[in-house]
Amino acid sequence: MNKIYALSFIVLCFCLSTAAFAQQISREELLFLTPEWKGERFPDGRPKVPDAIIERMKQVTHEEAWAVMKGENYKYQYAEGWLVINPDSVLVGRALTATFMPGRPDIQRVITEKGHKKDGRIKDQNSWPIDMLVKGDVYVADQFGAHENGPTIGDNLANSIYAKSGNGIVYEGAIRDIAGLKELGSFTSFVRSYHPSHHLNNPDGELNTTLIGINKPTRIGKVTVMPGDIVLGRDGGVSFIPPHLAEKVVKTSEVVRLRDMFGHQRLREQKYTAGQIDNRWSPEIEKDFSKWLNDHLNELPVPKEQIQEMLKTRTW
Repeated sequence: MNKIYALSFIVLCFCLSTAAFAQQISREELLFLTPEWKGERFPDGRPKVPDAIIERMKQVTHEEAWAVMKGENYKYQYAEGWLVINPDSVLVGRALTATFMPGRPDIQRVITEKGHKKDGRIKDQNSWPIDMLVKGDVYVADQFGAHENGPTIGDNLANSIYAKSGNGIVYEGAIRDIAGLKELGSFTSFVRSYHPSHHLNNPDGELNTTLIGINKPTRIGKVTVMPGDIVLGRDGGVSFIPPHLAEKVVKTSEVVRLRDMFGHQRLREQKYTAGQIDNRWSPEIEKDFSKWLNDHLNELPVPKEQIQEMLKTRTW
């Protein structure tokens, strides 16, 4: 029993220490703001969608994700109009959020002092959220669209982000060193612009940005993004999927993918007409689809286990 108490005390101390970091949301507030998520969480409270769901999410299209989220009354989860770096890959991961505002010296000083003296952070606020990244994260930052003298991400920080998370970024602002970022082949990123200048963070001189929040709700385009949301970046756009909907999005996508494959094959074979496939399927087509799933169990682009689970729920 003493060991249990000791372990509980260590966990509590860790949670309190993480909540004390300058500008970071408290665990209690993050739990309050993400009540629909019932699964695992990081120590600071951020929802931790399983790696298996994230891996399957790489095949999901924006149309499939959008349809599920709209059906659940999440209507503003897609952001467009990006400059995309390394667009041939898909960006998927858990959002770690940061919010910057135009630099203000008095706020900058007290935030930096708290982070430096109390939390042991280095003085450059821009690195604070980056230092918190872990594998599977996506750094999602609102830098209010800052362009000239705005870039806080260049090739050095990009390498650090990629090493920690294995992912690129979603950045509501400008980046620099774009040639170096492109050299990171899997650093698929969505940013607003490119400019060769860089930000300055001296409260007694040139000051362009101030870090206002880490892992707090932030805004990207017209989307409210929560820490732990699943980022899906592909085909020029980014969807932000609430963690409690991630599994439903994946499963729906897999069903749609398989039905499309089956329908296209049967149309090529001229077994059914376009009208039969485009409309609600008859019991005969549904039965044919179930048989097709069984016959091609090991050949389809959906995990075998997921197809078997799907077949258990079918009555045709």
